[in-house]
Amino acid sequence: MALFVNHLSHIDVTLWCPTNGLVGCSWQVDAELDGELGEDGMLFDFGEVKPWIKRTLDSGLDHTLLIPINAPGIDVKECDEGLCITTTTPFAMEVRGPAQAFSLLPWDAITLERVTDYLSSQLTEQRPENVHRVTLTLSNEHIDGAAYGYTHGLKRHLGNCQRIAHGHRSRLHVWQHQVRQPALEQRWAEWLNNRYLLEADDIHSQTDDQLICRYQSAQGTFCMTLPAERCCVLPKPTTVENIALWLAKSIAEHSGHNTMVQAFEGIDKGATATASP
Repeated sequence: MALFVNHLSHIDVTLWCPTNGLVGCSWQVDAELDGELGEDGMLFDFGEVKPWIKRTLDSGLDHTLLIPINAPGIDVKECDEGLCITTTTPFAMEVRGPAQAFSLLPWDAITLERVTDYLSSQLTEQRPENVHRVTLTLSNEHIDGAAYGYTHGLKRHLGNCQRIAHGHRSRLHVWQHQVRQPALEQRWAEWLNNRYLLEADDIHSQTDDQLICRYQSAQGTFCMTLPAERCCVLPKPTTVENIALWLAKSIAEHSGHNTMVQAFEGIDKGATATASP
């Protein structure tokens, strides 16, 4: 007997890619549980499935930086902040923070299939007695048009969004004269893709080549060193509201037209902003 729950939850992470660096991802989560019916005629109470699986995801991979520790150029060691992770390829990066902000995985690369198998095995080990196996399906949102992945951290956030290197994969909608502008959407999405978005106040130091971001949050101290060219600095916190506003102002200034932007934070949620040149 199988019980399935579609659109159960979302996972928002950043993964370290040996060829692309920081890649923001948002994955839809579907679940299937195989087992035997209990005396109550149920395999697992629907009301308990979602919170059980979501608790496991929230306390694990979700809103962390996924590091394939067997990839070339990766070094992990303990530090005053918790863990220090350095990379050499495709660019030099150092990130420091509490251990719970990182997921260290024994692979040479992060793939959706490996993450799916890892989480399915983790949940199967924790399954109720009459459940034999838990199988998750992770998938990217189908997006017709422009999309980009970004990485950020929100030091004022009370939850796991305060972690300095978690990310999202998001669609982008731009209107001018009440008409969608696919060319503008694609141009700005390509520029933002795989960039690190940070608030200007969090810059600890900066040169032409390198930027250091540092802040203190409820979970601890976070610090990140990146090539300046891989960063996008916003004047305010990198919430989806401020991302939408910054994009609307930037596009309006570059194009000379009133602009409305709908920015998304991963799947199904976002903000709309308008600006004049």
